[in-house]
Amino acid sequence: MAAVSTYTLDYFPENILIEILSYLTVQELVRNARVCKRWKALIKDQRLWRTVDLSKWKLVTSRVLWTLLRQYLGRGVCSLHLRGLLHSSRGGSFLSESWLQTLSSKCPRLRRLILTHADLRGLHSCSLLPPSLQVLELHSCELSPSFFTRNPLKPVQADRNGLEYKTQTSSSNCVIETLVLDNVPSFTDQHLKSLSSWDRLRRLELRDVLRVTVAGLKGCAPPGPHALKHLTHLELEGFSRQQMAALGLAEGWAELERLTLGGREVAPGLLCLNRLVGLRWLRLRACRLTETLVLRSCGTLKELRTLEFLQVEFAMEAERKDSEKDERSENDPMPGLRQALSNLLPKCNLLFTQCSVIVGVD
Repeated sequence: MAAVSTYTLDYFPENILIEILSYLTVQELVRNARVCKRWKALIKDQRLWRTVDLSKWKLVTSRVLWTLLRQYLGRGVCSLHLRGLLHSSRGGSFLSESWLQTLSSKCPRLRRLILTHADLRGLHSCSLLPPSLQVLELHSCELSPSFFTRNPLKPVQADRNGLEYKTQTSSSNCVIETLVLDNVPSFTDQHLKSLSSWDRLRRLELRDVLRVTVAGLKGCAPPGPHALKHLTHLELEGFSRQQMAALGLAEGWAELERLTLGGREVAPGLLCLNRLVGLRWLRLRACRLTETLVLRSCGTLKELRTLEFLQVEFAMEAERKDSEKDERSENDPMPGLRQALSNLLPKCNLLFTQCSVIVGVD
């Protein structure tokens, strides 16, 4: 009988092993680096560290972050997701200025940073973040009052008269193009005002920013004193009726091409769309609408190429709902609305995703 050959992982080429290891989490990679010298060398390969997600690692501390940065994170890192200690019993901030400076030097290709439950009040400005960042996402974080200020003031020394300050100019190199703020309780009008100096900011997503006032929203909408003139993509969700009406969309963003409106009070924002003549993509999400409101607000957007309804409840009278029952399907819950929009906007692609029809007009 011929001898049965046995093979181990040592027989696999390096590229195959890298592909297998890519399915492991960061915590599993660190553990497997202790298996042998070859595995340790393989796991340090930067192809495994292009997208680093630490949000599911519950025991991440400052010591763990320093270990990862010194041994594994390098030039290959493009995206990094961190979960802070804001809601932990340990509390406190774990993103130090020295760690961020080291991150900037060791990961010069870092383009996307996602922070969840992070206490950023210890950072006087976002200029401390890696200057290579193009996308910054903050979810349930706490911010300092001057976090988004382009030229923050920082104390340099104390004398008998108090603290002296100097202006920091490093944030002028900020290249952030996309900013996402999701349930950030400390985000205020002052933060929104500071964003007007971000010349490269093209996409802004605001969700559940409760401390932003009507006056602050009016100031950021053209022709407000702190208008965000360079935006091409705007997403607004969880706003009140007054906030949505105060956006001044009727004044128009000359360069705005993509818009998302979501939440219970979308109607006031929809009624302000008639002057967004350059709008090419519109998404309406998690809201309740009527056919009349949609036709009235969207029918004039002649340049629109995509209109998406995501998780939308369409209110309809009982008689009409029964009459269209046979024509309605899961992929086409509003056949009458689809036909009417197709006539008004023949070049527009219509999408209905997870939508439903309810009886009664809201």
